[in-house]
Amino acid sequence: MRILTLSYEFPPLGGGGARVVDGLARQLAKLGHEVDIVTMGFPGLPDYEEVEGVNVYRLASGRKRADICHTREMAPHLLSAYLHVKRLAATRKYDINHTHFIFPDGVLAWRLGHLSGLPYVITAHGSDVPGYNPDRFQFQHFLLSPLWGRVVKNAECVICPSVHLQGLLEKSSGTTRSEIIPNGMYAVKFDPGRDKRMRILVVTRMFERKGVQYLLGALRGRTLDCEINIVGDGPYLDTLKRMANDTRADIRFRGWLDNGSDELKELYETSRIFVFTSQQENFPVNLLEAMTAGMAIVTAEDPGSREVVGDAALLVPDNQPEQFFATLEHLVRDPVLCDELGSRARRRLEAHFTWPTVAGRYHNLFEKVLG
Repeated sequence: MRILTLSYEFPPLGGGGARVVDGLARQLAKLGHEVDIVTMGFPGLPDYEEVEGVNVYRLASGRKRADICHTREMAPHLLSAYLHVKRLAATRKYDINHTHFIFPDGVLAWRLGHLSGLPYVITAHGSDVPGYNPDRFQFQHFLLSPLWGRVVKNAECVICPSVHLQGLLEKSSGTTRSEIIPNGMYAVKFDPGRDKRMRILVVTRMFERKGVQYLLGALRGRTLDCEINIVGDGPYLDTLKRMANDTRADIRFRGWLDNGSDELKELYETSRIFVFTSQQENFPVNLLEAMTAGMAIVTAEDPGSREVVGDAALLVPDNQPEQFFATLEHLVRDPVLCDELGSRARRRLEAHFTWPTVAGRYHNLFEKVLG
């Protein structure tokens, strides 16, 4: 098939959703499909490049930061992307449009489908569904609700990585044309066999809902016999640094690291424990990365996170610092348990979430849509 992919986030821009776009596109290309991606440009990035058989078109934009994009930056991107995509569609003769994110890119997919008849499917990633994220797009969802509903209604299918997100989607739209396909990961991304140090790793965007404060609250006035590395940037970072001052733990804020960097790879492969206590998740890619690296995982009792880890992690309540600290202390003192949990996590990833498995399900869905 010849596939047009629309996504305003594509590495090195964006977070977990961008890495999903990248991994899926590469695997579809390996299956023999032609994949063109239209995405946002950024200073220092080429306007066009081929990445493992995937054509990536980056359009000039006013985006200021690599890790986050604001609504005021999305609107002009949609306009320039619309003009570019119309020209591409006229010459490339696509079979199907696979768009990521209902907002903003779904609007472009809907308009293109309306004008050209190109069928489109959308992968939802969380914040583009009403009720999912209190930090983003609440006003936009309220103001643009009719447009959001039209985009979803006219899609051939909306793909949700988790049961949790599918429930929110169906509640807001009433659509029955949705399907669950999990996010994927390349099993070779990290080496689970490297010697690991007893240290804790946190990798996430620094928003309040991501829950890093629960880790710091559990450590208030306390220490752990290990190093704690916190990777990421965002508006909640300064608050978290102040909270860290109330602990006696060895906490190191690393800031934003490119997902393909050697520094982040080293942290994943040589750290023994991964902590992620977000209050609201879809199907977090950072948990898949920790599973790939064979780490012992401590995560929140959030539906989206629980769907990823199954029984291969320890779950903790959001705001019970005593229990949280006891769980961490137990793991730090028991490297054998850490290794057992890490092996279990790696086996779960290999069984369910590798890109060949996930992309095969997308391939079958595209064939079904096209008849």
